[in-house]
Amino acid sequence: MQKQIIIRSGTDRVRYTIVFELLLIGMLAPLGAIVLEKQIVDVGALAILLALKAMLFGLIYNWFFDRWDARAGRVPTQRTFIRRILHAAGFECGLVLTSLPLVMWWLGLTILQALAMDFAVTLIVVIYTFAYSWSYDRLCPVPQSIAPLQA
Repeated sequence: MQKQIIIRSGTDRVRYTIVFELLLIGMLAPLGAIVLEKQIVDVGALAILLALKAMLFGLIYNWFFDRWDARAGRVPTQRTFIRRILHAAGFECGLVLTSLPLVMWWLGLTILQALAMDFAVTLIVVIYTFAYSWSYDRLCPVPQSIAPLQA
């Protein structure tokens, strides 16, 4: 007998995403301005735009990833170390593909410069995503029903 796995609500996903992006902007905008020798307003505005795009992408990506886990009988908030790495890496790959042209244009970078910058940021963000998701799952777990799934 298989039990139904409960995944995060839409409201919980929005809370997760907003807190994730606010903390990330607060960390990366000042760092990016220093490293790129750009005005914090320019880097901050780009960070906000990319965060809004990432929030929409994240809501969709996480919903699909959670559904995939649930359909395979895995509880999304109890992901293994490897599944968390796959989750974070897949998310970042999707963001790179959708953000690179905008970053190049906004900051006036060549594709190689943008890729190098993105590689460095992606390394930071993958680690941050892993730590944030794990912490969030521990602080805000999704209660599971003990009732078996009815056939």
